[in-house]
Amino acid sequence: MKINWGTGLAIGLTLFIGFILFFVIKISTDKKYDYDLVTEEYYKKEMVYQKEIDDEENSNTLSGSISGEKTEAGWVLTFPENLDYSKITGTVILYRPSNKNLDFEMPLRLSDQNLLIPDEQLVTGRWNTIVQWSYNGKDYLYKNEIVY
Repeated sequence: MKINWGTGLAIGLTLFIGFILFFVIKISTDKKYDYDLVTEEYYKKEMVYQKEIDDEENSNTLSGSISGEKTEAGWVLTFPENLDYSKITGTVILYRPSNKNLDFEMPLRLSDQNLLIPDEQLVTGRWNTIVQWSYNGKDYLYKNEIVY
């Protein structure tokens, strides 16, 4: 049987489309290629973005800033010494861009100028740290990327 150019073209297109469909189905069904948004409610969060900007500007007006360092016990966040730590309230959010199952949030309770995030809760790698806190009725925001 002799195959003319029209039949060869149809066979070639069919094989090409089958090849592309194979990879589309493989990528859409394999959990290894499953990536989520960084935040679940992305659009809702964008609506209050101006408040985040204002809170970060409030943090920049302080005489000191929050600093963090790795210790044997975990990650230690140190608040400015000129603030009364008993009046600081808020939350600390640590999220892992590569795995949302490792994300966690903890309340900000200070017994001194330092807050310890225990080593057991942190896995080696990149973390995004967000500290949303209030002091004397004014809101502040601290963001930092750490490699633990």
